[in-house]
Amino acid sequence: MKTVIKTLVFTLALVFSHTSNAQKFSDLDPSPMDAATYPSNYKISDKAIKVIYSRPQLKGRDVAKLAPNYEVWRTGANEATEITFYKPVTFGDVKVKAGTYTLFTIPNDKEWTVILSSDINVWGAYTYKQDNDVARIKVPVAQGKDILEAFSITFEESKSGADMYMGWGTLRVKVPFTL
Repeated sequence: MKTVIKTLVFTLALVFSHTSNAQKFSDLDPSPMDAATYPSNYKISDKAIKVIYSRPQLKGRDVAKLAPNYEVWRTGANEATEITFYKPVTFGDVKVKAGTYTLFTIPNDKEWTVILSSDINVWGAYTYKQDNDVARIKVPVAQGKDILEAFSITFEESKSGADMYMGWGTLRVKVPFTL
């Protein structure tokens, strides 16, 4: 009898522990989150800048439809893109303290306005407030030869610090940071 009770208790414990620990994991996001850093070399742990953003895909659509001209854009998909400076930088002619900021953009055919905002942890650009701008600059738009299906951000070293490149389709935008 003791063996039957022990077996029953063990079986019930096994059943309930299995169902209580079952997890529901979501599928892969259609616009997966990514990060870009400067320096980009993974062997260098002392980073100056890190950008966390989601990467929307064109899927036959036009960049201008997904990031409309003259409208504040979250600079990616899902949550607004966040940029972290691990040391002070100069953005345009504004000295920006180390910290995390939201990176908004206003696309245009010839130039983009790139905005650093103190308003962080926001979804999209729906709650964007110009009063929270820390700095903004205008940068020219260029055209690349290759087509980028997914919105992409990367960094390259420059004479004064680092240039952040944003690309999507054939569109290319260079954003300079002085370190």
